[in-house]
Amino acid sequence: MPTLRDTLSRASMSDADVDWLHRLVGDWQMVADLSFADLTLWIPVELDDHDDPYLSPWFLAAHARPTTGPNFYHDDVIGQPPTPERQRWLTQVLASGRAVTPDEMGYVREQYVPVVRRGRTIAVLVRHTDLQNMRQQGGLEVNYLQISQQLFSMIAEGAFPVEGGATGVGRGTPRVGDGVVRLTADGLIDYASPNAVSALRRLGHTDQVNGADLSRIVTDRLVEGTHVDETVPLVLTGRAPWGTEIETSGINLTLRAVPLTREGTRLGALLLLRDVSELRRRERELLSKDATIREIHHRVKNNLQTVAALLRLQSRRLDDPAAREALAEAGRRLSTVALVHDTLSQGFSEQVDFDEVATRIMRATVEVASTRTVVATELRGTFGSLLAEDATHLAMVLAELVHNAVEHGFEEHRDAPGVQGPGEGVRPRVVVEARRRAQVSAPGEVVEVTVSDNGAGLPPGQAGPGADGLGMQIVQALITDLRGTISWETAEPHGTVVRFTVRLRASPSV
Repeated sequence: MPTLRDTLSRASMSDADVDWLHRLVGDWQMVADLSFADLTLWIPVELDDHDDPYLSPWFLAAHARPTTGPNFYHDDVIGQPPTPERQRWLTQVLASGRAVTPDEMGYVREQYVPVVRRGRTIAVLVRHTDLQNMRQQGGLEVNYLQISQQLFSMIAEGAFPVEGGATGVGRGTPRVGDGVVRLTADGLIDYASPNAVSALRRLGHTDQVNGADLSRIVTDRLVEGTHVDETVPLVLTGRAPWGTEIETSGINLTLRAVPLTREGTRLGALLLLRDVSELRRRERELLSKDATIREIHHRVKNNLQTVAALLRLQSRRLDDPAAREALAEAGRRLSTVALVHDTLSQGFSEQVDFDEVATRIMRATVEVASTRTVVATELRGTFGSLLAEDATHLAMVLAELVHNAVEHGFEEHRDAPGVQGPGEGVRPRVVVEARRRAQVSAPGEVVEVTVSDNGAGLPPGQAGPGADGLGMQIVQALITDLRGTISWETAEPHGTVVRFTVRLRASPSV
């Protein structure tokens, strides 16, 4: 199904006209709901001499169905050409700039409304009403239809969508089904739908609704000391096309105002309002849970760092160099895991921006492993965002491989005779390169990582480091858990290259 941007690309329109139509479509669900009718947007298309002579100069660019009543079109109609009769009416409305309602055809009534911007008709909006399945006419239906006709008139005048007003539906934005209030030019309630009346009752208003001053109803029930946004008075009186939210001791209410005008004169306003108390309560619960999770990660990080510090203190009290080295290695590995939890404690997501973690790991590992040699580090490519479990495993693997590259590539053979290093004037360097891609044969993604150095390289005849070391055993175990593979090779003219591929776990569905 093509998007509106795709369909508008077929029309010869300025960027400002295209933006106007985007804003209209962003808000026309409200018009469809108030009119109990399907809406279609038709744009004129310029045909050149090479086009098929049977092509129509009109294109159906967008379609909206009402949520307040039966649908006229049940299938996707975007892109369909108009019938000859409809094309005649579209052309007439485009030329005259006036709305037309042809005689009813069976059980169908159509209204053709010019979409005007700055005095020019740039498209035509058609309202399709199924007379056979229409709702019974009552007070709500009559008032909704009256408001919708005012909005259609504003579209034909170029006054809707309203300049400076927000469009579309966001989190908590009220819709027609949530509650409709029509205000007079003085800000008095001329009509309120049943849902709107219920919201005002929950707000604490028990008197007659019709004829009441909405701004007084709301402001009288605000808790003393509550901060009131400067937009509230303008929204409550319908003077500005804005939205706002108010909070009292018992209810959270979102409101959105659409001034109703005729030939530039404000006649009143349409207000949509919604009780979002339950939505805000759930959001507060989620924020509380997120804060708790962040605090847990922070405490885990602190505990790991404390244990790592204790291991370092203990290692200094030992005379056995092997034992001292083993405790130091254990402390370094705990610090690596603590780094992941530190990153998790700084955000609300259970995912980690691993590029930042990888950079910190490389710098910290080089500082610990390199005592006599200054080793530069570089990260190429991107790991992207990883789940916490994957990030912990990958952080451990990366720390071990970088530490191994520095220790065995530069430190051990610094003064060894006959062992080639980076060469005079070449700075020792460890480069980590990451590439993330989708799997071909299975769902999910893989990360391909290369850790290379320009150090002494692997000993002659050896295909990789010894498998009996604890560090390499940890690497192999974690790579296996990530369903990956790892290999070593000698770089030219000297150095070592380690390549490994891991499969990421799928993110849990929300």
